[in-house]
Amino acid sequence: MVVGFNPGLLGNPAGTFGSPIDSLNARNPGPVIEYKYKSAKPKKQLKEIRKILLPEKKKFLFLKYGFKFNMRHRCVVCGSLHEWEMSDPMRPPLPLSQVNKGRPLQGNYCPKHAAMFKQMEMLEQKILAEENGLEFRNFIPKPKMPVIKSGPATNLNQSDIASLISLGWVIEPPRGTKEGPYEQYTRLMLDVQGKLAQIQKIIPIMEVENNGEE
Repeated sequence: MVVGFNPGLLGNPAGTFGSPIDSLNARNPGPVIEYKYKSAKPKKQLKEIRKILLPEKKKFLFLKYGFKFNMRHRCVVCGSLHEWEMSDPMRPPLPLSQVNKGRPLQGNYCPKHAAMFKQMEMLEQKILAEENGLEFRNFIPKPKMPVIKSGPATNLNQSDIASLISLGWVIEPPRGTKEGPYEQYTRLMLDVQGKLAQIQKIIPIMEVENNGEE
């Protein structure tokens, strides 16, 4: 189940969304947009977008303390309710108290601020590429996704099978296929690799839930 954002949350008028230029409105609930930086320098841009992604804190008079939306399935920035599917490729990592460092929080990012987090990661890669004299377009890692043509898939390589199993698919040989020891060993090893990838995705979520119960 995926729950979308609520534009009227936190006192915002329904149907009004944050401007990509205004950093204050950028913290409000809204649709997925590309944030437009005010500064032209990459390092200042990084500070700018990191400030937007800082978790919202509780306030008492002029004192700020704790985190306001440190709850499961709540965006730590704007408070929107959103539950991510485990297999969603846009699913962001667990939010940290200082965005890119600090302790993990129980909440998450809504689609709008998850997109901004991706934008911040791209900016970090751009800065790192420039510091090492690399071209940014060649420095961006490209995810390898299995290419499946229309119709039933008849041949998958080992990386395709491992990738599909890590996303929750069950891959079995065709009925009537006789497997030799080598084929059986290869199939079982790929299944183990895929299951381990699933476990690595689940462990951080379990740790956050256990910390919340304590």
